[in-house]
Amino acid sequence: MIVARTRAELAQALASLHRPGRRLGFVPTMGYLHEGHLSLVDAARERADVVAASIFVNPLQFGPSEDLASYPRDAARDLVMLEMRGANLVFLPRVEEMYPEGRPAVTVDPGPLGELLEGAHRPGHFRGVLTVVAKLFGLLRPDVAVFGRKDFQQLVLIERMTRELDLGVEIVGGATVREGDGLAMSSRNSYLSPEERAAAPRLAEGLMDAAARFGEGERGAAALLEPVRAALAGSPLLRLQYVEVVDPRALAPVDPVPPGAVIALAAFCGRTRLIDNVVLEAS
Repeated sequence: MIVARTRAELAQALASLHRPGRRLGFVPTMGYLHEGHLSLVDAARERADVVAASIFVNPLQFGPSEDLASYPRDAARDLVMLEMRGANLVFLPRVEEMYPEGRPAVTVDPGPLGELLEGAHRPGHFRGVLTVVAKLFGLLRPDVAVFGRKDFQQLVLIERMTRELDLGVEIVGGATVREGDGLAMSSRNSYLSPEERAAAPRLAEGLMDAAARFGEGERGAAALLEPVRAALAGSPLLRLQYVEVVDPRALAPVDPVPPGAVIALAAFCGRTRLIDNVVLEAS
C-alpha cells in the first residue's frame, strides 16, 4: 500500500496505479476508522480495480464551537486497518497541503438543500464538505467514490454536486454499519462514557420502531415520529435536536409518508452529537 502525503507523491502514485482501463475507487474519510469505513473500502473494491482512501480532518466543515481540535485521530492505526483491508493507496495530507493558500476564496455552495436538517444546525458545514470533496475528486480523478448512508444528507448533496457540476464520478452509498445493539458506528462514539454508550442505542431503537410502524401500514408523519421521540425521552442523557421524515431527494418534510422516505435525526448523548437515519420501506 502506497501512502502519499503530498500532492506530488499522490500524482506519482496515481501514475503507476490508475492506468488506462483500470477503474479507481475512492473512499474519503476523516480517519479514526471503524468497520463502517472499512465496509466502504470493500464496496469500492467490488466496483474498481484500484482502491484509494484519504484521511483528512477537514477544518472547513467544523464550526467555531465544534470539535475540530479534539476530533479523534490515530493515523498509524488507520493505515494498518486500510492495508489489511486491501487498499492500494492512502492520501494523508496536512491542512497546508490541501489548502496551500489558506482558507479558500472559492468554495462550493450547497444551495438550499444545505440549509435543511444538518445544515440548519451547522451553518457552513456542507459548504466545507462539498469543497473538500470537490478538491479530492480533482486530485485523485476517481471513477467511483463510496460514501456511507449514515451521513444521509451529505450523500444526497455529494450526489447532486457531482451530477450538476458534471464531475464524472459515480457516487455509491454504502449501508450504515451498526454495533450489535444497533448504534450506528461513528468515530465520535469514542467520546461516549459507559453510561452514555448504554443510552445511545435508543436512537436506533426509535428509528427501527418507526420503520416497523411504517411496514405495518402507518403513513402519518406524526405517528411515525412518535416512537423516536418516546425512545429518546426515556433517557435523561439524550436530548433530541431534530427529527424529521423527508423526501430522500428534496429533503422536504412529507405527510402522508410514501415508501422510500427517510427519517433523519440528530441528538446529543451527553455532550456528544450523534446522527442516524432509516429508510422507510413497505413490507
